[in-house]
Amino acid sequence: MPSKDLRADADLIIKAALASVDPSRAVKDALKLDGERLTVGRQTIDLGIYKRIIVVGAGKAGAPMAQAVEQVLGGRIGAGRVVVKDGHGAPTEIIEIMEASHPVPDDRGVEAGRSIANLVREEAAPDTLFLCLLSGGGSALLVAPAEGLSLADKQQTTRLLLASGADISEINAIRKHLSRLKGGNLARLAAPGRLVSLIISDVVGDRLDVIASGPTVADHSTWEDCRDILVRYGIWEQVPAPVRQRIEQGLEGIIPDTPKPGDSALDGVTNLIVSSNRMAVDRAMGQAERLGYAPMLLSTTIEGETKDVARMHAAMAREVLASGNPLAAPCCLLSGGETTVTLGEDFGTGGRNMEFALAAALDLDGLPGVLAVSVGTDGTDGPTDAAGAWADDHSVARGREQNLKARRFLERHDAYNFFKPLGDLIITGPTRTNVMDLRLMLVTGAEE
Repeated sequence: MPSKDLRADADLIIKAALASVDPSRAVKDALKLDGERLTVGRQTIDLGIYKRIIVVGAGKAGAPMAQAVEQVLGGRIGAGRVVVKDGHGAPTEIIEIMEASHPVPDDRGVEAGRSIANLVREEAAPDTLFLCLLSGGGSALLVAPAEGLSLADKQQTTRLLLASGADISEINAIRKHLSRLKGGNLARLAAPGRLVSLIISDVVGDRLDVIASGPTVADHSTWEDCRDILVRYGIWEQVPAPVRQRIEQGLEGIIPDTPKPGDSALDGVTNLIVSSNRMAVDRAMGQAERLGYAPMLLSTTIEGETKDVARMHAAMAREVLASGNPLAAPCCLLSGGETTVTLGEDFGTGGRNMEFALAAALDLDGLPGVLAVSVGTDGTDGPTDAAGAWADDHSVARGREQNLKARRFLERHDAYNFFKPLGDLIITGPTRTNVMDLRLMLVTGAEE
């Protein structure tokens, strides 16, 4: 039987999941050096034919990934530049680590993007091997506004998309078409060099063209997609005029689209996913089973409005207790993926993981023996210092004791300020990885 301390058990499950997607270990598992032979996944590269090895990259996991590459290749690396989120840096010997703002890009991101583009352009040659390290957050960190656009144009567009409820795939489709590096353009700059991308996936379905906005892969999104996304979310008229003008010029054929499948610049490119949400969920299931819970994976591809997803999870926990379906307690219901929160005009402080916990708390109010947990594997949830939150049958009542009305906080998307006074925020600090979110429901029923 599992411990009656559900939070302690959930903490062990979360830690096991995060350990399984450690960026450094993932890179070292993917790269093996034997003399002049570098094995990358199932491919072998003869380093003897390359005069230079250049490392570039972007994302929250960039620093530990860069450290791992240095440990494998050491002095063989000629130069490197990797941009990471503020506070996610780490010491390196050869590869320069630059920090910038996320999720809304800033001037440092622009400078980092320019610096990386210049390095790739200067080193591009048939005898150059590029290693590109990509992870979640790369889209906002690798900033290179297209001609005619300013950083302010991209910042405002990003803010509007984030607030609209658009998912990561839709946001990245726009980003690609406003950038000089995304959507395969970094690979175009690296040609005719050999390019290998090591990728930590932070998107549902592990789509290579979506992760970090696909700087090293062909782009399937189009100018038409960009217009449709902005229109569908009602922000076409709100985005800056230069953004609309660029999309309109693309629709008219004045500006070429991003590189598509078959582009010769992509011939020398290898893209390898080294870590993903599936790996984290699999390890979480194993840990739950060791603790005495029957684990059940609901899905690693869950999307949609956060509060609706939370209610579905809570309903399943109720069903377990009522009928023993789809499995009997004690059990652990797990899911991964990335949900969205659609903000109105009046909103507070929070993120999708804290909002999941708050919505679940309302449905679990008074139902003993159930703990709901949701965490962002990167250690941050929205613009806060929290990774997520816990919720159980006492959460709403405990809030009420402090004059905190849970439903009102949910309506205002202000979960952070509901859970903080209760001491129910999950604070991990930067994990320096990012494989989307991990949600779990521990279900044991009423205590004896």
